[in-house]
Amino acid sequence: MPTPISDTARNTGYQLDPIDNLVEVNIGPAHPATHGTLRAKCLLDGEVIVRAIPEIGYLHRGFEKMSENVTYNQVVPYTDRLNYLSAPMNNTGYAKAVEALFGIQIPDRAVYIRVIVDELSRIMDHLVCNSVAAMDLGGLTNFWYGVYPRERIYDILVKLTGARLTNSYTRVGGVIHDIYDGFEADLENALREVDRSLVVMMKLLKRNRIFNDRIRDVGVIPREMALSYGFTGPLLRASGVPYDVRKDFPYYHYDEFDFDVPIGEKGDCWDRFFVRMEEIHQSVRILRQAVARIPDGPIRIQDPRITPPPKNEVYNNIEALINHFKLVFEGIRPPRGHVYSSTECANGEVGYTIYSDGTKNAYRVKVRSPSFAAFSAFAEIVTGHYIADAIAVLGSLNIIAGELDR
Repeated sequence: MPTPISDTARNTGYQLDPIDNLVEVNIGPAHPATHGTLRAKCLLDGEVIVRAIPEIGYLHRGFEKMSENVTYNQVVPYTDRLNYLSAPMNNTGYAKAVEALFGIQIPDRAVYIRVIVDELSRIMDHLVCNSVAAMDLGGLTNFWYGVYPRERIYDILVKLTGARLTNSYTRVGGVIHDIYDGFEADLENALREVDRSLVVMMKLLKRNRIFNDRIRDVGVIPREMALSYGFTGPLLRASGVPYDVRKDFPYYHYDEFDFDVPIGEKGDCWDRFFVRMEEIHQSVRILRQAVARIPDGPIRIQDPRITPPPKNEVYNNIEALINHFKLVFEGIRPPRGHVYSSTECANGEVGYTIYSDGTKNAYRVKVRSPSFAAFSAFAEIVTGHYIADAIAVLGSLNIIAGELDR
């Protein structure tokens, strides 16, 4: 059993006193499983973690302060770098918050396009999370089965947005490009690849004794603990709480789509892994419904305060030219006020709080990132576990440093 830690050790902060035969080690940031951006300072009794202190800040970019010093639409590329495994979802959440400041509704075609791109992003994110989590435990084969369909989705995003990883696709008031000819066929082919890969991954892992021994009853997060730390998304649902922003606070017609919210029982690494697997299935269901229902119409709101006029008008009409000029150089100007707007992203609820003073720059921007709550609980989760278990826990939490540090 681990040696009990004295009160002195608990209160020494980063300067942990050596106690008995305990050894102080760093897990990360150089460890491959910490992606060069996470660090946990640990006291070990043999290979058992008796105390851990998580540290962040290795990828801090000052997102919120940068967002207060550029125009509203210029923030969109910065949001790509929050959760860069599902960048378009961050675009959507930010644009939705600014649109709430204006009190506007975007066209239905733009709504459905956002839903489609967001659910594709959720699939990409979960595929990476589960593939890398299995790879960290030695299951390299699963990584290739997860990455292949993800690449097919990336091919779609390249053709749709012009970029692969950081897409900057959304604009306040809609999206920048309409879907291309042949989009539906490409999407269906990609979804078939996703379905095939999920079948293989489930065959490889669900009854794999080694994999199950490594993740069952490891890193258990009880319901009460998940709620107290402010967990959302797959982590909260794996602990048995069926909270999903798309269901509880519906937006973008999510209340009209037929899909389920998978939940776990124990809140261990096993539950977190397979909740994400099932969420991929549910996203596929949503995508097929959205493609079948997408209406015709404009992809951006026709509002001169927000959307530049068509180029043919800019070249032939002085008022349109002035409108275009002012939007480019001065940006959009929401009315004075503040808003909190949230969306269900791959890691959980991402919320944007924006204060507007009526100028071209936001007075204050604050982001609620699900990874911050998750990594805050890491020390409590891994205490009493082996070092190897800490790697399994970290992979199941899916900490993305871009949204953790912001």
